[in-house]
Amino acid sequence: MIRSYQGRLPQIPASCYVDLSAQLIGDVTLGEHSSVWMNAVLRGDVHFIRVGANSNVQDCAALHGQRNLYPVIVGDWVTIGHNATVHGCVVEDAVLVGIGSVILNGCRIGEGSIIAAGAVVPEGTVVPPRTLWAGVPAKLRRELGDKDRALILQYAQNYLDYTEIYLKEPAG
Repeated sequence: MIRSYQGRLPQIPASCYVDLSAQLIGDVTLGEHSSVWMNAVLRGDVHFIRVGANSNVQDCAALHGQRNLYPVIVGDWVTIGHNATVHGCVVEDAVLVGIGSVILNGCRIGEGSIIAAGAVVPEGTVVPPRTLWAGVPAKLRRELGDKDRALILQYAQNYLDYTEIYLKEPAG
């Protein structure tokens, strides 16, 4: 469902795939070739949400801001895994947000980082670029190298491939 809120309608380029079961509400803008998958919610009612180019928001993920304080800003080539919660934070380019992870208000996830599946990143945490964070609460586990970056970009590329396939499918 794509729904206006207080006169603001989500902005979705034709190159994007948004599943019929996804919910995009209010001040939400998707970048070129981005995708939003089954039952994901991008609720731009209390603050804006921006998702960069070539990024994907997978099944049942939720993106929401903090009223008058924290928008959600997602960079380019980002993968947000199934059931992740991304709340009032900045996720820089080429980041992998693992399945079921939670990123809370005021966090900044540095470029080229991985937030491991199930991790909870506490409010206000600054994750340095090219690092792996895991655990509850999430903590720095290691620096990331070129192979890790290639993996992050491969996940995003996979979803670009899926987007192309889904856009060719009949809508009904």
